[in-house]
Amino acid sequence: MVKTDMNEVKLMSSEDDAKEKQNSIVVPFDDMDTVSSDSPDTVDELAMELATIQQSAKRIAIIGSRNLPITHQQMIETLTTALVMQGNIIITSGGSSGTNAAAIRGAMKANPDKLKVILPQTIGQQPSDVQNQLIGVPNIVEHPDRAMMTLADASRVCNREIIDDCNQLICFLSHTSKTLHNAVQYAEEGHKVITVFYLD
Repeated sequence: MVKTDMNEVKLMSSEDDAKEKQNSIVVPFDDMDTVSSDSPDTVDELAMELATIQQSAKRIAIIGSRNLPITHQQMIETLTTALVMQGNIIITSGGSSGTNAAAIRGAMKANPDKLKVILPQTIGQQPSDVQNQLIGVPNIVEHPDRAMMTLADASRVCNREIIDDCNQLICFLSHTSKTLHNAVQYAEEGHKVITVFYLD
């Protein structure tokens, strides 16, 4: 039979406690961020974005500046053609020049049925060169209810409608493009997958 002195046990346990305290790290919880019950679940958001990226065919909105050099327009046109050939649907708005026009040209080359153009107002309110560009586009959404709005206000509403209809947003803008920055922020709030190209 082995006898153990209780004083030795107490001494050993106190030494072990001291060693554990030396090896342990105390983390204060007061400074840590707290997650409120109404904040979105980050894990679910990331899973949703990953699922969107992995989809074989997506609804991709392409919007951006009207003031683009021809080289940038050609790049957007080529990108849009490639996206449509992969089976994606392109959603954009009307435009005689710049991002939207290049997206329309690119989609029309690949497959007109994969293009959706949402206008801020009506075709009749568009300049003649925009009307000419929309000839042959099978899927055009007009908004006569916005006929009395200024073009700037109607365009802001139109951008939101385009973003609501997509899984992913591709935006070409400069750092001073307030309307487009607002559109990107709206897409972030809607947890869309976003790709932004700055032109300056």
